[in-house]
Amino acid sequence: MTSFFRTIFLYSTAAVATVILGLTVIVAALFGVEDKPGGLYDKVPRWWSIAVLRAVGIKVRVHGMENVRSGQPYIFASNHVSWFDVPSLAKILPRNKFVAKSELFKVPIFGRAMRAVGMIEIQRENRKAAFGAYDVAAERIRAGNSVVVFPEGTRGHEYPLRPFKKGPFVLAIAAGVPIVPIIVHGTIEIMPRHSLWAHTLGSSGND
Repeated sequence: MTSFFRTIFLYSTAAVATVILGLTVIVAALFGVEDKPGGLYDKVPRWWSIAVLRAVGIKVRVHGMENVRSGQPYIFASNHVSWFDVPSLAKILPRNKFVAKSELFKVPIFGRAMRAVGMIEIQRENRKAAFGAYDVAAERIRAGNSVVVFPEGTRGHEYPLRPFKKGPFVLAIAAGVPIVPIIVHGTIEIMPRHSLWAHTLGSSGND
């Protein structure tokens, strides 16, 4: 029963945060608000992530952040096992843009907000279009942003890594920036793939 109420609270929080924060960045983009370090487009994804993480009581523990230099763009390459990987990473990583599947950009308000803040759409089923997305990612990096990628391509059911797609590594060569590997652990226990329920309170760790 606790899981039921926690899940309802999670989706209610996500919906409210999406409407308020999503419309904020959509309107900001329409008025030509600049995307700059520490600006609105940096803060809103972090605020949204904090809201949904707090709704489930998740605390993110980070190890190794001292190896990331402030102001240096990176390609953050993470494993992907849960819906909660994204807010966990968005909360703690410096100025960044995610490479995200095209289906998310079709979600009302949410998708348009993603475009407004500069997230990068990738059509996984279209190889040519997918590599075009990495051209966009390289432009984001040249503008001073880090880019977050999931080189396994999609969410898995277990923590052991699956074979990587080559696109993120082509991006690293083209952009000339370091790849920082990340392991997210603890999110499967909260919401595994194909589950819509927030099962337990917990912590997710990033190395």
